[in-house]
Amino acid sequence: MKAAISALLLAWLTTSALADEHSVGWRSSTLADPHNARPLEMVVWYPSTATTATQLIGDNPVFVGASAMPDAPPAAGKHPLVVLSHGYQGNWRNQVWLASALARKGYIVAAINHPGSTTHDRSPQAAAQLWQRPLDLGRAIDAVVAQPEQFGAVADGRIAAVGHSLGGWTALEIAGARFDPERFEQDCNTHPELASCTVYAKMKPAGSTESKAALGADWRDQRVTAVVTLDLGLSRGLTDRSLAALPVPALVIAAGVPSRELPAELESANLAKRLPAASSRYVEISDASHFTFMSMCKPGAQSVLEAEVPGDGIICRDGENGRARDAIQQQVASLITAFLEQSPGDKKDSLVIRAPTGI
Repeated sequence: MKAAISALLLAWLTTSALADEHSVGWRSSTLADPHNARPLEMVVWYPSTATTATQLIGDNPVFVGASAMPDAPPAAGKHPLVVLSHGYQGNWRNQVWLASALARKGYIVAAINHPGSTTHDRSPQAAAQLWQRPLDLGRAIDAVVAQPEQFGAVADGRIAAVGHSLGGWTALEIAGARFDPERFEQDCNTHPELASCTVYAKMKPAGSTESKAALGADWRDQRVTAVVTLDLGLSRGLTDRSLAALPVPALVIAAGVPSRELPAELESANLAKRLPAASSRYVEISDASHFTFMSMCKPGAQSVLEAEVPGDGIICRDGENGRARDAIQQQVASLITAFLEQSPGDKKDSLVIRAPTGI
C-alpha cells in the first residue's frame, strides 16, 4: 500500500511539473542602499510570453546554466513570488536550476548576493552583520513588488522564501524564527565539528552587545507566507519557542548522504521536530549531498575546482551509486512546487502532500 501511494505521489508530481510551462524572462539590477552602504546584486526570473532569443544564465566553465530571455516582457496576470537565499560564500548562480524551474511554472523568482558571505565579496564587516540577510530578502521583495512592468505583478499573499544552507537559516528568519546567540555558542561546545559552528566563528556575528541584540531580534516580514529550507545550517541556534509558533507553513528538505559537518539528524531533522506538525513537512533525500542543491557540474569540473582550491571538488559530488544530480533536482523542484501550491494565498482546492522520505 505504501509503495502504491508513493508511486501515485510521484506520478502526480511528474504530471504537475510538466503542465503549464511558461517561457522565462530574466533581468539583473543593483539595489542601491544609501543608508547602510549595502548595495545588492539582484537577478529575477519571471514568466513571459515572448519568443525572443534565449541566453544561458549562470553558465561558466564549472557549472551548467539555464536558458532565459534577457529583458523580455513579463506575462500578464498575477504570479506568486519566491525569494532565494544562497549559502555561505555562494552566490545567486547556485540555484539557477531551481529559479528556472519555478519560473517555467509561473513563479517570479528573485535572488540576491548577500554582501560579505558571497563568492566574490567576503568583507568581514559585512559578513558579521548576519542579521542583514533577512533584510536583504525584504529589499528584494520591495523591488519586485514595486516594478510589475519589469517582472510581472505579484499575487496577493503568495510570497515564499527559499534558502540553501545558511540561506535556509535566512529564509526561516524572515518567516519569523528567532536566533539565540548564547544558545548556539553553547551548542557548538558540544558539537564543534558542525560546519555551522565553523562558519559562525569565521563571521563573528555576535562580537558586541549591539550585534548580539540585532542577531537575536525579530526580523519577520509578514508578507512572507511560506518557507522552504534546503539542507540548512545554524538551525540549532533557533529558539524552540519561535519554531513552535512559526506563523507560516514550512518545507524542510535534507540531504541524506552521511556527513560529519552537516548531518541531517542534527540540523534539518532536528529543526523539523521543533516545527508545528500540522503545517510543516520534512523530506530527507537519501542520495543527495549538501552540494546537490547547487548547480549541475560540467564534465571535468571537479578537477578544475581541485586545481584551484584543493578540497573544493566536493562541490561536484553527490551520493555514491545514487541518481544524477539533475534527477534529484527535478524531484526537489517538484516537491517545492507542490508545497507552494498549498500556500494560504492560493484560492484553488489543494491536495495535502506528505512526500515519502528517503527517496
